[in-house]
Amino acid sequence: MVKVAGAALLVAGGAAWLAQDAGWRQGALWLLGAALGLALFQASFGFAGAFRRLLAEGRGAGLRAQMVLLAIATLLMLPAIDAGSLLGAPVRGFVFPTGVALLLGAFLFGIGMQIGGGCASGTLYTAAGGQGARMWITLAAFVAGATLAAWQHEAWAGWPGLAPLSLPAALGLWPAVGLSLAVFALVWAASRAIEQARHGGVERMAWRPAAPFPAVLWRGPWPMAWGAVALAGLSVLTLFLAGRPWAITAAFPLWGSKAVEALGWDDPAFWPFWEDPTRTEALLRPLLADRTTLMDLGLMAGAFLAAALAGRAGGWRWPRAGEAAASILGGLLLGVGAVLASGCNISAYLGGIASGSLHGWVWIGPALLGNAVGLRLRPLFGLGRA
Repeated sequence: MVKVAGAALLVAGGAAWLAQDAGWRQGALWLLGAALGLALFQASFGFAGAFRRLLAEGRGAGLRAQMVLLAIATLLMLPAIDAGSLLGAPVRGFVFPTGVALLLGAFLFGIGMQIGGGCASGTLYTAAGGQGARMWITLAAFVAGATLAAWQHEAWAGWPGLAPLSLPAALGLWPAVGLSLAVFALVWAASRAIEQARHGGVERMAWRPAAPFPAVLWRGPWPMAWGAVALAGLSVLTLFLAGRPWAITAAFPLWGSKAVEALGWDDPAFWPFWEDPTRTEALLRPLLADRTTLMDLGLMAGAFLAAALAGRAGGWRWPRAGEAAASILGGLLLGVGAVLASGCNISAYLGGIASGSLHGWVWIGPALLGNAVGLRLRPLFGLGRA
């Protein structure tokens, strides 16, 4: 109960302090991040694990859950992004270029997912949920890799690429929505067919919880489908409150650059990465004024609360040498890849597709290829392939 009380105080107290100090919206973003962290933890909703099961075992329940998430988010978010407002609040999507940097970044990110132990959201919620020291090492290396990529911005910023392409702008809103839903349905059907052919049966994506209701809401575990629906709804709320889709990794080069400045190693304000007008303000403002930072920290607080409620908080275990090495290398690849690709599985894959951007659709191809390579590298670090 002490952990539950402490975690609840962190979530509620953090929101109250932020609302008092910086306004109600900042407090609301903290709570929204906490809700995302709770949903991720209770549903064990991860992208790295789902891709690993798909590639190693031919099991597609996790991929089908992603299709549910993408379908709901696209159906609800894309019309609002196309209109430029949601319930009267101005909103925008993530529509970024598609080029060599995206392809390489997504590929490196995919490798990092498998050897680092998680994606961006997975790293945050498993680290905060008390799943051992390994994910904290991955997170530190993730931030370092993102900062390294920001520092070397001039080396890759000029690589060839296509201009940002919005599918609603090219095809019309409802044709773009219809095409997206058709692709999700096709992926769903194909994954079932492949799984049936390989295993003689299809793993069900459960909708009914194993534990009784309503205790399952706070004790878990949630069915994966609940996680998909909850994350889709919270993504829409993020669009409304933040004015743009859910993002995670944009905060990581900011954290690293602030650390570089505080330690006196360099002045990141003169890095070309931060001279971009869309990023300059974030570097110059206090850290807790950054919306992505607030939601990331809130996500971790929410995951800690979920772990405490479920009785799974704690259990600090130091990783073996191979695991630690995998976390360092995997985290560095995750950070570099996320910056090169203008996002991760959340902001590029989920946010990009829900924004109707071509780059979101392109991201998943090299990311899956990277996951396949990372899967083969796992045994080198003493990690299982399952």
